Amino acid sequence: MNKIIIHWTAGTYKPNATDLEHYHFLIDGEGQKHEGKYRPEDNENCNDGKYAAHTGGGNTGAIGVSMCAMAGFVSQNNCGKYPITPVQLEACFKLCAELSKKYDIPLENIMTHYEFGLNHPKTASHGKIDITYLPPYPEVKKNEVGGFIRNKIRWYLLKI
Repeated sequence: MNKIIIHWTAGTYKPNATDLEHYHFLIDGEGQKHEGKYRPEDNENCNDGKYAAHTGGGNTGAIGVSMCAMAGFVSQNNCGKYPITPVQLEACFKLCAELSKKYDIPLENIMTHYEFGLNHPKTASHGKIDITYLPPYPEVKKNEVGGFIRNKIRWYLLKI
């Protein structure tokens, strides 16, 4: 495994069957971790079709972590009924730090789906908006979200 890609499900605070099929790990609204249908190692080779398809054009070698939230998101001023919760966000940071350590994934290879799409404009991930806004931290601008997340993960890495 060589990267972690962080998402939001654009759903409610609980994972559904589709979420469990597309992500390796999901964090619900209460900060509880749920394991998806596929293990991270299933994404070492995606040619067999038996893998977590979370990032169009970027699944091979990628661990998909998603927060169950953001159904109805339109903009920073209209997040819908399921904004990412503070406890959920912290659980995501901690999980990503643990996965980074376990799989020896460098911090710079942890990114949001949005960032992956920006860096790979010819993939199906180009134009994705997860994650461009963090409701618990409204002061963090769209282009700063990835760096903010990596700084939080760095803090957790120092604790484990």
